[in-house]
Amino acid sequence: MAISISVVMLLLILAVIFLRSGGLKASHALVCALLGFFLAGTSIAPTIHSGITATADIVSSLRP
Repeated sequence: MAISISVVMLLLILAVIFLRSGGLKASHALVCALLGFFLAGTSIAPTIHSGITATADIVSSLRP
């Protein structure tokens, strides 16, 4: 578990650096995909899922 948390933190830092630098290259997209993959395996995944579901529900209920 400690190794996956360390990998998630490393990938999160790299993703933030890539987003701040501007362009998204194939290697940057790979880092972001790996971040999502490893983040899904952590204990915070259900919290992220419920937050995204709640946000989608709010957005879908809005009327233009």
